[in-house]
Amino acid sequence: MRAGATEAEALVIAEDAALTRFANSQIHQNVAETNVTINLRFVVGKRVGVASSDRTDDEGLERLATHASAIARVVEELEDWAGLPEPTAVDDVDGAYAPATASASPELRADGVRAVIAAADAAKVNAYGSFSTGTDTTAVANSKGVRVGATRTAAQLLTVSMGPNGGTGYAEHAAVDATTIDASAVGGQAAEKARATANAVAIDAGDYPVVLEEYAVVDLLDMLGYLGFSALAVQEGRSFFEEGRRIGSDLVSIVDDGHDPAGFPMGFDYEGVAKQRVTLLDHGVCRAVVHDAQTAARAGVSSTGHGLPAPNPWGPFPLNMVMTAGDASRDELIGGLDRGLLVTRFHYTNPVHPKLAIITGMTRDGTFLVENGRIVGPVRNLRFTQSYLEALDCTVAVARERKTLKGFLGGVVVPALRLDGWTFTGTTEH
Repeated sequence: MRAGATEAEALVIAEDAALTRFANSQIHQNVAETNVTINLRFVVGKRVGVASSDRTDDEGLERLATHASAIARVVEELEDWAGLPEPTAVDDVDGAYAPATASASPELRADGVRAVIAAADAAKVNAYGSFSTGTDTTAVANSKGVRVGATRTAAQLLTVSMGPNGGTGYAEHAAVDATTIDASAVGGQAAEKARATANAVAIDAGDYPVVLEEYAVVDLLDMLGYLGFSALAVQEGRSFFEEGRRIGSDLVSIVDDGHDPAGFPMGFDYEGVAKQRVTLLDHGVCRAVVHDAQTAARAGVSSTGHGLPAPNPWGPFPLNMVMTAGDASRDELIGGLDRGLLVTRFHYTNPVHPKLAIITGMTRDGTFLVENGRIVGPVRNLRFTQSYLEALDCTVAVARERKTLKGFLGGVVVPALRLDGWTFTGTTEH
């Protein structure tokens, strides 16, 4: 407070990240970096200035405080500024840190890449992708007494296989513990799709029942989290969310749970507030949204621990979404299609109408025609314009197995889904 702040908050994020890239079935890059970022929120009355720096020496910290103070004195007042959050009881989370990931060597990643390439070689296709491992330590301290810190690890292997005659396939696995990633399985899945999607044929646009694999379902949850499950979106009148409103079938339940070891656990948010388990959808019915300190104060409730680093124009975000599993096998999902499409993932998705959650995008890396419950062949990618709310509402089957994947900002745990309808609005030439 020596610089004249009425409140202050320091967010420190230290990252050790490494990445092995491969293309044309050869490793071509191995990089590692260490970063420390200090984010200072400097409050003077109702004026909030934010500055960041990667300098941790005394002079660097002094300059950071000077810059944040200068910003705070020239920005407009936030009329409803409710102050920085008070301390909350932050519980330890299980499964957030794996020593094997923290100490992962280039050789460990190279072994995983070799397994992916071996699968591609066996299918006579080429493999492209990356294998990343990393450790991040997050600490938050503010003038009201918040003092929290934790270290987490994360690993992700993803690959696109490409074969002759236009065949492509995608697969991914993310985990806290890099040694639990089955590289052979990831590589085999992508390679087999690349082989199977060669010489894809065009089909007419229109409405088709679909099976969405987990990589496509991630996009549903990310978009719904971004467009509607944020308290700021509700307060600004741009969200589809209304408590008690039904937007999905009885088979669809989604929570945000930073303590679930199936995902990427985290015990507190970037404001240092303890994360709460929030039920977003309960059997298709809207139940709650996530809050940070500012949106919670406006609503007269407590923060749910979903604040992002300041300055944050997007509001709170669900970083640990988990969709409840069903009881169907993959074969049963596909077997329920009389004539429909199996979709691996989506590409270049963008909102068209936020309140209706209408999204436009394309299929990618493995789209197949299914007739009488059997995959009959690959089809060329299709463009779609689809309400994700309607997609949830027409969900008729949910897989019992789930994948842990990286989402837009956090981790997502999702099953595959079968939907009664999906609106494809255009075709592609290639």
